[in-house]
Amino acid sequence: MSEGYQSKYVIPYSGLKTGSHVFDFLVDDTFFEEIEYSEIKKGKLKVNVILNKHESMLVFDFDINGKIQVECDRCLGLFYMPVSGKDRLIVKFGEVPSEESDELLIIPESEHKFSLDKFIFEYISLMVPIQHIHPDDENGVSTCNPEVVKLLENYKVKESDPRWNALKNINFDDNK
Repeated sequence: MSEGYQSKYVIPYSGLKTGSHVFDFLVDDTFFEEIEYSEIKKGKLKVNVILNKHESMLVFDFDINGKIQVECDRCLGLFYMPVSGKDRLIVKFGEVPSEESDELLIIPESEHKFSLDKFIFEYISLMVPIQHIHPDDENGVSTCNPEVVKLLENYKVKESDPRWNALKNINFDDNK
């Protein structure tokens, strides 16, 4: 990410008192454009972060809600899919920086600020379901492109290859 845009997601925690602090961020198209290999190109999400600052660690609780633009797996049309989720990141102070787990990170005690952009992107990416299909309308009718759906129906396999019918007669219990 570019230096200027990345700074939007930096929390300078060294000047904060011990206790709870709330931060709100807006993630928009510019955020995703800054990430070179992102499958997500557009979106609008609100990210609420509660930082619980302790003497020896920082606990970040993320609450992310919004929508991202995805390509429909059925008709290839673009649509906005709602996403939401909660995540937690624990940052401890130590001598050697390391990533202990998905939830635990160790940073040098000399640090005085922490950038959340990488984690926000990761959490949003993990919220995206495997399958992307246009939702049905209020009448239960698909909102996919009807021309593409009709074209797909023409290529739908009507009956199976008869060579596979012999497999239906296999009795797996005889092999014991």
